[in-house]
Amino acid sequence: MKFVYFYLLSSIVPAFHNAGAVEDKAEETKDENFATTCPVRLEATGQCKEGEECSYQMNLPSLTIQLPRSFSMIEQVFKEVQNLKETVNNLKKSCQECKLQADDNQEMGRHEPLQPNTKAPEKENDNRIKELESEVNKLFSNLKDAKDEINSLHGRLENLNLVNMNNIENYVDSKVANLTSVVNSLDGQCSSRCSNQSGQNEASANIQQHLIYKDCWDYYGKGRKSNGIYQVTPDPRNKSFEVYCDMQTMGGGWTVIQKRLDGSINFNRTWKDYKKGFGNLSREFWLGNDNIHLLTKSKEMVLRIDLEDFNGVKLYALYDQFYVANEYLKYRLHIGNYSGTAGNALHFNKHYNHDLKFFTTPDKDHDRYPSGNCGLYYSSGWWFDACLSANLNGKYYHQKYKGVFNGIYWGTWPGMTNGEPNGFKHSFKRAKMMIRPKLLAP
Repeated sequence: MKFVYFYLLSSIVPAFHNAGAVEDKAEETKDENFATTCPVRLEATGQCKEGEECSYQMNLPSLTIQLPRSFSMIEQVFKEVQNLKETVNNLKKSCQECKLQADDNQEMGRHEPLQPNTKAPEKENDNRIKELESEVNKLFSNLKDAKDEINSLHGRLENLNLVNMNNIENYVDSKVANLTSVVNSLDGQCSSRCSNQSGQNEASANIQQHLIYKDCWDYYGKGRKSNGIYQVTPDPRNKSFEVYCDMQTMGGGWTVIQKRLDGSINFNRTWKDYKKGFGNLSREFWLGNDNIHLLTKSKEMVLRIDLEDFNGVKLYALYDQFYVANEYLKYRLHIGNYSGTAGNALHFNKHYNHDLKFFTTPDKDHDRYPSGNCGLYYSSGWWFDACLSANLNGKYYHQKYKGVFNGIYWGTWPGMTNGEPNGFKHSFKRAKMMIRPKLLAP
């Protein structure tokens, strides 16, 4: 609006100036002084009520132009803009002064000492803080000394082999086995003495003693040299049970604890089945973990494993120690040094080692595999690690098979780990586990 009004004024004034020039062409000197002799005046008319905007008028020598009331807003806008500009400048100046003052105060706080009349923190609070710091330092020192002492004790315990739980369990198992042997010996002496005291003669006592056979080796020592089923009593405090005796292999006297030969028995069984035993002693069977424990705790046993594949290859593995703990210790396996031709699959390496492992079944997971149950995955009960390098209780395959190694498995068998061409897995025709006393004397 401002530029419109000024444009209007600039166009009106020259127009009237030219009109005067036409009328008075003869008076050129008068035309030149037109601006001074004929001034243009802009003023309010004065005809307005209180609170209203007054209209302005332009006075020319021979013409008066009436302008709209809104024209008076130009002057007011100019004044308000000027006031705002001054206010902004004052605010900017104040902010700069505040910033400079804050910077000065910060520098003084860093470098200038406190004035005598400045109120510092209370002296008592300073002393209390120093006391607390001293107490914290003392406690830290005491804790450090305690930690060093604990580390020293821990090292001594490790030197004594008391931290290793495997050593503790082995120690307990060995003591239990020794005590069992002593108790069994004392029981025999007691029964003999009691028989004499009750009036029975020495001959009847000897006959009774001879009727107790702890394992197949006792039968073999008494001249029984035929393979077959025999009654044994490893511990007189427990019931007798039947076993199959191998009286021909490697000198005879072997108590068979497991046998596979035709796949007639399913070995994918529960914890309870493996505990009591299952199968047919004349064909395929598992003797039972309770019975295996009784046999191995009464005497120091060795283990022999005989394997035969469908190509007619026969190999064996012999371990000079074999012991199975009781159910409370989850039938933990203990094996000794290896010799033989089939390879040491029970102790393949540190990652696949069945020695000192608990027994696992599809319904009882005691293996070291963190992501599942090896017994469930391989469909059998065994002393799994994480998971296996050997499993003689796997599924019986009558020929080569594909997929998971869930069949009868012995990882050190020639070509076993590489598998057969086209992804086929090696299978076994026969497998047998048997034990006899380490000291070969009846």
